[in-house]
Amino acid sequence: MRFLITMIAVTATLLAAPMDQEEQRLDFVALSDGKSFDGWKHPGNWAIQDGAFARVRPSGQLTYEARTLPDDFELRFDWKVSKGCNSGVYYRPGQVEYQVLDDIGSPYGENPRQAAASLFFCMAPSKRATRPVGEWNTARIRCQGTVIEHWLNEQNVLSFDYADPKWASEIRLLTIRGGDLKGRGGKLLLQDHGQDVAFRNLRLRTIPAHEIIKADPAFMPMPIPPAALAKEEARVRSMLEKKK
Repeated sequence: MRFLITMIAVTATLLAAPMDQEEQRLDFVALSDGKSFDGWKHPGNWAIQDGAFARVRPSGQLTYEARTLPDDFELRFDWKVSKGCNSGVYYRPGQVEYQVLDDIGSPYGENPRQAAASLFFCMAPSKRATRPVGEWNTARIRCQGTVIEHWLNEQNVLSFDYADPKWASEIRLLTIRGGDLKGRGGKLLLQDHGQDVAFRNLRLRTIPAHEIIKADPAFMPMPIPPAALAKEEARVRSMLEKKK
């Protein structure tokens, strides 16, 4: 009997990891109970495995329908990819995405602006910090005003103010793709890009006005290798041609 009770307790922990004291103090809210898709919508290709949302077959996104994201927010979550996986978390209207990627096994990984924790097709992280395929990574997205941060495995790898003119060329890239960092009221969307991926422990809070987040003045995105830059420039030309 004691063994059975212990196993039930362990299973409950796996299904819904409790928020730590800091998250409770900051008024985070869990977006999943680890047992159901309450508040979420998908076309039938996602399943719940060990308390996580897992993409298990084609094809379609998993969207949080219970509410739109606040203007100023912090989202924390864990993610795990399969070999060669490309996925992402969309958090503003249009193409505004925290990239989730197998940096080594996916061809997207050759371009840091498409690497894990990048603001996809806009801003590269300052470093690569992923764990091996099949292991869980921790992540954070923090947005306040015109400041955006992406965290990966407890490291702040992206921190910039999109109103700062020095990032104009990066913002233009995102605009060409269809992203608008000024957009608000977006739905949280977990991407199915054709490979299996999993997410768990999604927690959200509104960042209060008195808690000021400032862009890291020392932030420097990774440089883009020449071959990857040439491919990116060709893609941009194709996008612009299609808009004519």
